[in-house]
Amino acid sequence: MNINATLFVQTVVLFIGVLITMKYIWPPLRNALDERARKIADGLAAAERGSKSLDEAQKRIAQLEAEARAKAQAIVAETEKRAQAIVDEAKQAAKIEGDRLIAAAKAEAEQEMQRAKAALRDEVARLAVAGAEQILRREVNAQVHADLLVQLKGQL
Repeated sequence: MNINATLFVQTVVLFIGVLITMKYIWPPLRNALDERARKIADGLAAAERGSKSLDEAQKRIAQLEAEARAKAQAIVAETEKRAQAIVDEAKQAAKIEGDRLIAAAKAEAEQEMQRAKAALRDEVARLAVAGAEQILRREVNAQVHADLLVQLKGQL
């Protein structure tokens, strides 16, 4: 065989191999490579979106934590303020109640003193009548004595 014919046949076989490769092997291989490149690009984009989403979520969490702390501090301050108001109200109510009890006790003591004075007057009048009765065993008019005792009672 001649080298030219061998070279020509090898060139034709190479050309047929290239055509078969280009028609049947390269398109599925290229599609597989393109699909893989697209998946990698989608994965990178998803990772980038996830990273951005994570950053946004961390910022939102920090903001929510700050808001929660502020609300908690406001609630604690309001609770302390309300507790102080309740204590002040209780002190004021206790003072009012104490003043009322003192006034009631003073009024009770005043009434008791008035009753004691009245009882003492009655007793003094009774003793005066008994003494006068013993001295004046024979008095003619009992009505006059009663009037005198009423006057004496009024003076005491």
